[in-house]
Amino acid sequence: MAFTFAAALRRAKRMMRPAKLTRATRSIQKAMTGLMVKSALAPLAKMKPKSKKIRKTATPKVGRALGAVLQHLRAAQLLVPGAKRAASATKVTPRVPKGAQYLTRSHRNSAGSRGYKIFIPTSQPKGLILMLHGCNQTPDDFAVGTHMNALGERHGLVIAYPAQTPGHNAAACWNWFKPGHQTRGTGEPAILASLARKLTGEFGLGREAVFVAGLSAGGAMAAILADIYPDVFAAAGIHSGLARGAAQDVVSAMSAMRNGAAAAPSDATSFATPTRRIIFQGDSDSTVHSSNAGQIVSAALGSNAVPTRITRQSARGRDYARSTYAAADGAILLELWMLQGTGHAWSGGRVAGSYTDAKGPDASAQMVRFFLAKSA
Repeated sequence: MAFTFAAALRRAKRMMRPAKLTRATRSIQKAMTGLMVKSALAPLAKMKPKSKKIRKTATPKVGRALGAVLQHLRAAQLLVPGAKRAASATKVTPRVPKGAQYLTRSHRNSAGSRGYKIFIPTSQPKGLILMLHGCNQTPDDFAVGTHMNALGERHGLVIAYPAQTPGHNAAACWNWFKPGHQTRGTGEPAILASLARKLTGEFGLGREAVFVAGLSAGGAMAAILADIYPDVFAAAGIHSGLARGAAQDVVSAMSAMRNGAAAAPSDATSFATPTRRIIFQGDSDSTVHSSNAGQIVSAALGSNAVPTRITRQSARGRDYARSTYAAADGAILLELWMLQGTGHAWSGGRVAGSYTDAKGPDASAQMVRFFLAKSA
């Protein structure tokens, strides 16, 4: 490449004025095509296309809207080994235990509305988990890949899966990188917190039994909710996500995903009982740089936070390091799981869902264990 990624970002920033948006799109596209598509297609580099048509569709057109370009690039990224393609994301159907319910609903408040799927166990609900899918995923796809419904039935948990739509983001990503969706009382966080409050009342639950978890863009949104709504969520599970404030627009989001970025301090520290966090991150993630996990820790506990214990083990063919951060009284505030050799995929997930890695510790089971340890 004739220019570096950092140079491309600086150039794009200068061209983000309305008259130069097309050129800005071209600059970002060229940088991301080199960084994402080239690495994603490296194993196929020596293969010749079967026809001119294939060659033509392999690279997004310069004149397309930025959202469409990013969506195309994300699709190419799915070819990276270790992550299942999301092409069949809308074709999967979660299994529902006999007597349990899996319903389609919608929720609206002053900030907007979103549809959602909800799993209701056969037993009296003891807790609620809000599950936030990643880009190019659906609630059904996410439910299948994380097998969270089975855990909900086993532990008596209501599992809600809010749905982001292409109408709100071209690739169905939660808009974690926009300032309007990073503060309390506005945007998507307000909608999601309102939904959690509604379900909390419906099933007679207390704040100590309400949790949120997400993957990638969903993980970034879960981190935002943990920061700005500690009065709603007792704990959060963040898989391959980014800290609140790591980006303010598309350009800075791309930079944060590639290089990591400092984040805004958590508002939860001023709350009497801060939101606890459990973080999963693959050290071979080429979509969200692994340094972002450390930024989530720093935002939650401060830059000088030191783990009270580090254990190194192996599960399902993956080595991992588990760092535990405890308060002065011994209460666990945060767990960080760094997964060796794992890419941008839900650890221990089911192969029928997208962005899953069957190897490694079961992130879903560990999140539920972490969530319930305090509320039991």
